[in-house]
Amino acid sequence: MTNGINYDGGLTCSMPVSNLQASIDWYQNILGFKLLYQLDDMGWCELASPVAKVNVGLSQVEAANPGGATPTFGVTDIGAAKAELENNDVRIDGDIITIEGMVKLLTFYDPDNNALMFFQDLQGDQ
Repeated sequence: MTNGINYDGGLTCSMPVSNLQASIDWYQNILGFKLLYQLDDMGWCELASPVAKVNVGLSQVEAANPGGATPTFGVTDIGAAKAELENNDVRIDGDIITIEGMVKLLTFYDPDNNALMFFQDLQGDQ
C-alpha cells in the first residue's frame, strides 16, 4: 500500500538556539558537522551531519525553548563517542543504556539544552 508521499531519504532536524554562531561552532567542533549555508538575516543555518542526507537546521530565537524531536545518530563505537563528548565537557544524561541484542543509547545536550542521542546497533554483533 502506498500513501502517495515520495520520500527522498533526506531528514533535517530543526532546533531553536539562542546564539546562532556559537551553535554553529559547537556542531562543527564537537560533532564534526559541516556548515552548508547560513542566512544571517533570517537567523537560520543548515549543517550536514556525517549521516548521508541527514541535516540539522538551527534557528536563532530570543530564548531557546528546548524540546521536540530528538535527533539520534548512529555510531560504530558508542563508548568512544561518549569519551569524545566528555573530553569536550558536553553534558551527558547518565550512562550508556543497553538493550541487549538490539541497541546501545546515549543522550546528551547541546549548549541550548536540546537533547541529542547516539545509538550503536547491536543486531549485527550477534
